[in-house]
Amino acid sequence: MRPEDLVRDPTLYVRDHTVYACVMGSRAFGLATEGSDTDRRGVFLAPTPLYWRFEKPPTHVDGPADEQFSWELERFCLLALRSNPNVLECLHSPLVEHVDDTGRELLSLREAFLSRQAHETFVRYAIGQRRKLEADIRQHGEPRWKHAMHLLRLLGCCRDLLRTGRLVIDAGEEREPLLAVKRGEVPWSEVERRMNRLGEEADAALAGSALPAEPDRARVEDFVIRARRASALQAGADDEVVEGVVTGRGVG
Repeated sequence: MRPEDLVRDPTLYVRDHTVYACVMGSRAFGLATEGSDTDRRGVFLAPTPLYWRFEKPPTHVDGPADEQFSWELERFCLLALRSNPNVLECLHSPLVEHVDDTGRELLSLREAFLSRQAHETFVRYAIGQRRKLEADIRQHGEPRWKHAMHLLRLLGCCRDLLRTGRLVIDAGEEREPLLAVKRGEVPWSEVERRMNRLGEEADAALAGSALPAEPDRARVEDFVIRARRASALQAGADDEVVEGVVTGRGVG
């Protein structure tokens, strides 16, 4: 494959260089119902020689399928180190569709990404989503109940992470109460009460959490460096890419 092929069609990164792929959304959360979308997320490792060009590989790619989104490995790790909720939860999906050796090592680093910083990022994200729900009520008379359901799930996930040190994304016993919210069967006043309670419980759990104050950035960085080095030295698979970049042949 020539470098310019990847420039013209970034989805080739997903097709040829994915190290980890999973299903997220309602299906991963144990909240799927008939007609639920299948949200796919993944991580690809861009060939190291492509970083020697002026035009760098993308940090993320939409597609090629509907509801599919992938991050380049380094970008994914940086977001996870910042406790981005969407990215952290990808590492804990029970629905893994593809994983290679690099992906397995990434998954082995799950705990290295976790820290008490998750409280700030999860709660900040929840506050933003709650404001959107309140805007819906002002404009339309009711919130988007599906979004309200997912907000409650996220707050519970944050609380439990701080309490136990483990990130579990499946709703478990909360499935039916959450689905009742999605169906609009729970008054908004009760949904607000639950949000407030979960937020307070997350705040209380922060003080006694066994999670470290910060993630293990050095351990993750070592992994990314080794993955980049292995990509550069990989025999055979990337010969055409390496040759095109180093000699200039095939480079537009």
